[in-house]
Amino acid sequence: MFAGLWKLFEKAGKPGWAVLIPIYSAIVMIQIVKKPMIWLLYLLIPVVNIVFAIRLTNLFVKSFGKSGRYTVGCLLFPYIFYPVLAFDRTTAYIYNANNEMNEIGLQA
Repeated sequence: MFAGLWKLFEKAGKPGWAVLIPIYSAIVMIQIVKKPMIWLLYLLIPVVNIVFAIRLTNLFVKSFGKSGRYTVGCLLFPYIFYPVLAFDRTTAYIYNANNEMNEIGLQA
């Protein structure tokens, strides 16, 4: 799973080694999905963090052009789905330089 997330972080233009540091990996993932840093606080609040972790995973998967079904796979079987997502040659990070999703993804 760490190798898969490492590769996904690199596809998004972030340092791959960030997956090894717990809080910093959440910060980088929040940056990848283009959400405000207040989400880090939400991820630290008990019970609320479950909702925001699921939403963050959903946005993370969608930022690589996959559907909500793939999110369910990443939540239930992360050791299978993250590496498959990472090492799939057709998967690419779909935000453009203007911080908007391009024609492949959904509108930000």
